[in-house]
Amino acid sequence: MDKTNVMRLLDAKKIEYTPFEYSSDITDGEEVARQLGEDARAVFKTLVTVTDKRAYAVFCVPVCGTLDLKRAAKAAGCKSVAMIHQKELEPLTGYIHGGCSPVGMKKRFPTFIDESAQNFTEIYVSAGKVGRQVRLSPQALAQFVGAKFVPIAAEKE
Repeated sequence: MDKTNVMRLLDAKKIEYTPFEYSSDITDGEEVARQLGEDARAVFKTLVTVTDKRAYAVFCVPVCGTLDLKRAAKAAGCKSVAMIHQKELEPLTGYIHGGCSPVGMKKRFPTFIDESAQNFTEIYVSAGKVGRQVRLSPQALAQFVGAKFVPIAAEKE
């Protein structure tokens, strides 16, 4: 398995992780969790938002949930946040939709991980490419990307 930039960055900081590969045809996060044989609450998606102050913020929530925009805005210290348009994702982060990772974005943005990640010894996040994931300690991830654990996830409706 060839290494992604995410894996190289984790290697450089000697952060332990386990890489996983699945069919890049799968785009649904809950199906990714099934392919990995994992609890969907331990598989996190990375969402990029823009605040009312025209700043960007990154949020990681379980694939079986959604981002609570009110809680996200509170965490980011602003009045509101909105998802960025899909076409803005790659120029801003270097990642395409479905392969966005909190690790290794072009610039470092304020990053928040749902507090539920702390219920697991390891969680999954994108390895920076569709069809690739890394499993690692949520604390190691948060420390590496400078993230805070906050209550930002909501149940899917």
